[in-house]
Amino acid sequence: MKTPESAKIALIEDEPQMAEGIKYNLELEGYMVRTAADGEEGLELVLDWEPDLVLLDLMLPKMSGLEVLRELRKKNVWTPILVLTALNREGDIVAGLETGADDYVCKPFSLAELLARVRAVIRRSRHAKAGEQDLVVLGGKTEVDFLRYEIRRQGKRFPLSRFEAEILRYLLSRRGEVVSREDLLRDVWGYKILPQTRTVDNHIARIRKKLEDKPEDPYWIQTVHAIGYRFTPEAGGLPGGEG
Repeated sequence: MKTPESAKIALIEDEPQMAEGIKYNLELEGYMVRTAADGEEGLELVLDWEPDLVLLDLMLPKMSGLEVLRELRKKNVWTPILVLTALNREGDIVAGLETGADDYVCKPFSLAELLARVRAVIRRSRHAKAGEQDLVVLGGKTEVDFLRYEIRRQGKRFPLSRFEAEILRYLLSRRGEVVSREDLLRDVWGYKILPQTRTVDNHIARIRKKLEDKPEDPYWIQTVHAIGYRFTPEAGGLPGGEG
């Protein structure tokens, strides 16, 4: 299978057998893959090679995955990053997402799940580069800058991960409508078979902390019980559209 434009993937994983297996299967899908076995080597790989996606294990020698992630975001490197972590390390997952990871896959994971996440992240990244609208101005001195991946509210800046930005873009495109969790998993994450997961709710909670004056009593992103979420119809529209 040929992948459009032969996307480049940096795999930073210190378990040799796992790294070899992931690399082999990604290359079968048509991706170009380079690997690193520790955090320092991985950081250098990303900075020098400029991949389209980074698969980043969190438990790495020399420099942890979180340190690599933090350093990349400090250097304004916004390459999509998919974190690989053990299922029982929820604190690491939260820390990774807060630091700027786009999504996570828990070990042990299925190959089908990993490939689905990879395809979805690369597709979203390319769509974002293809000229989608960059700035949404809301009320209350709040605006979402999709070009810089940040929310500006009351003179403060709040960085967004790529997934957070894509969720916001999707909700804004359907403002006033009820958007189900299934819609988001299918259209933002790219799932065909929908998993049982709280990923959507966790991302919404983080977005609210950055977007809302009162996250515990949100105005912009409203919860529709047992279904999903709705962006308030009073929100400003995408430039060039109605709103």
